[in-house]
Amino acid sequence: MTLEVYLLYLAAVGVFFASPPDTSQLLIVSNSIKYGLRRSAFTIAGDLTANSLQMTCAAFGLATVIATSAYAFVWIKWIGVVYLAWIGLQLFCSRNGTDGVDASKSGRPFRLYRQGFITSMANPFAVVFFGALFPQFIDPSSSVLPQLFILGGTYIIVDGLILLLWGLFGIRTASVLQRHSRGLLSKICGSLMIAAAALLALKDFEPQK
Repeated sequence: MTLEVYLLYLAAVGVFFASPPDTSQLLIVSNSIKYGLRRSAFTIAGDLTANSLQMTCAAFGLATVIATSAYAFVWIKWIGVVYLAWIGLQLFCSRNGTDGVDASKSGRPFRLYRQGFITSMANPFAVVFFGALFPQFIDPSSSVLPQLFILGGTYIIVDGLILLLWGLFGIRTASVLQRHSRGLLSKICGSLMIAAAALLALKDFEPQK
């Protein structure tokens, strides 16, 4: 892989992340508002773990299996939709956490990690995305495995930085809300999760003919 190809890959990843926030990013914003950036880092770790597994699946050719057997995997999407909506409704109806960081059991590290992992894994389109993206930048005349590590590692780093930026945005939002309307924090967090569930539900996935 040449430097020019790698820079082109970075540009392609940058364009991808220039889109409006997806389900994982909305989750990070919600958890940062509710629990603070340090706790939401566990959500980021869960998301990146799921991405790593999805890249591994793509590398072993499961992208083709999913693309040709989409209806066998559609339940994954709807489990994710229900899970996000359930979190959102819990937050929306919650009466605690209006004073900023919530130290209750709902903000435990493992629970936040699990949210990030399930939310990312519930997107069956990610494996197909990685399976379509990586081959465009791999030089078949060179060893493929190191190139996959470079491409995958770069994506994880960029994704992690983007999620941290969304987390910082959540912190700033929480600061503004605390000054102006303390009671809105839980409802806004819940609304973000319900919006994330709606985004995932609206994604259409047609199997290849």
